Amino acid sequence: MSDYKVNTQQLVCVATFTAKAGKIAELVDALSALIADTRREHGCIRYELNLSRENADKVTFIEKFVDEAAFNRHCEKDAIQHYFHQIMPALVDSHHVETYHEVIA
Repeated sequence: MSDYKVNTQQLVCVATFTAKAGKIAELVDALSALIADTRREHGCIRYELNLSRENADKVTFIEKFVDEAAFNRHCEKDAIQHYFHQIMPALVDSHHVETYHEVIA
């Protein structure tokens, strides 16, 4: 029998972006610009940008929101939409966004 629970209320998002050649500094600048406002959003618990130790062109956001509604509101923000539709195409070679529920052991 398992001794863990799953927090199905909160939502964790892991968003990974691999920069186009020579674009990592611009990508980090663009993503860093999203941090302060996002951290002030109602329902944001965690919003941190991380540089990969193994791939100098890769960054990952680890995000946590109180629930799916808060995450969806975040995704609909003008700044996030602007990033995905106007900025990302020029800077990002590939990306992957996946959502999770936290396992509480």
